[in-house]
Amino acid sequence: MTDIQYINTPEQLEQLCTQINKETWLALDTEFLREKTYYPKFCLLQIATPDWVACVDPIALPDLDTLFAALYNPAIVKVFHSCRQDLEIFYQLTGKLPTPVFDTQIAAPLLGFQENPGYAMLVSSLLNINLDKAHTRADWSKRPLSEGEITYAADDVIYLCKIYQLMQKKLAELGRSEWLKQDFAELENPELYQVRPEQAWLKIKGKNKLTGKQLSIIQTLSEWREKAAQIENHPKSWLLRDEMLFDIAKLQPETVADLSNIRGLNERVKNRYGRELCLLITAAKNRPPIPLNDKGRPLKKTQQQEAILDILTAWVRVRAEENALNPIILATRKDLEELLFGDNDECPLLHGWRYVMAGRELLGLLKGELSLSITADKLEIIEK
Repeated sequence: MTDIQYINTPEQLEQLCTQINKETWLALDTEFLREKTYYPKFCLLQIATPDWVACVDPIALPDLDTLFAALYNPAIVKVFHSCRQDLEIFYQLTGKLPTPVFDTQIAAPLLGFQENPGYAMLVSSLLNINLDKAHTRADWSKRPLSEGEITYAADDVIYLCKIYQLMQKKLAELGRSEWLKQDFAELENPELYQVRPEQAWLKIKGKNKLTGKQLSIIQTLSEWREKAAQIENHPKSWLLRDEMLFDIAKLQPETVADLSNIRGLNERVKNRYGRELCLLITAAKNRPPIPLNDKGRPLKKTQQQEAILDILTAWVRVRAEENALNPIILATRKDLEELLFGDNDECPLLHGWRYVMAGRELLGLLKGELSLSITADKLEIIEK
């Protein structure tokens, strides 16, 4: 078993950075806490290669600049599993992202796995190892960490190394190594990790059922909540839960006394922010809301639209069979509906390998630039 380096002094960190700069790729993972904060508290960084593994203690180390300089070397591939939250931490700490990246969760469907597979499932399927769950809920901010906690954290990157090597080999054998470039490039877009309070309302579920004053209030209070949570560094739900936003939007209180009648409103929030909230609500009621991004998807699809979706589904099945993929991995019925009605720029068929494999052709069919033909019991696409 590889010895785990526990890095908690500047001297150890300097030696580790020398090791890092000799590598072409690294497996990385982070441990953090955010149950009581808006911003994640960075508690541990695990790094591994086939030859060594290290756990870096950012709580003990006053300066991580040399570590970030090594990790951000563009000649070193950074391997993660489900990297969005890990990259968010790096971005918040440095304002930059470590690139290039390889995400095993995104790569897995190209090797026959389900969409967004969990890490434990990949370890079990590829390595026949069942991960120890004893420290799943550990408090990674406490010190000292136990030997068991350190081993548990290190195992994540030790196995990630092995998974990455297996995936690289299989992707090369299938000729799919280049398919993921756009998907990974999108993960490296800094805008993914920038929080824009004025757009916070877009993440509120159920907003499409609101109109007029109610929608305007939801939009205004969502922006206020995001900013207040950032300033206090507390979870947004500690200020106003989403259900509370809807209650306020429906009741439209104008005074602190009115706010007091709303069941479940946090007393501290009412006392500290009550007057400010009432002013925001009044202002929101007197201005039109930001229009919903409603591109006209019908409440119920017509028979013609269902038939079109059936045709698109048929072509997805053809392309999936050609590439030995489960058709659901390539595109679900929901994905095809989003493509047909054009109401989601995040539709998977518009991005990465799915666009190259099928999305581009499906768009061509919808625009009338391509058509389907049956020749000798074979379905084919032809240009018009």
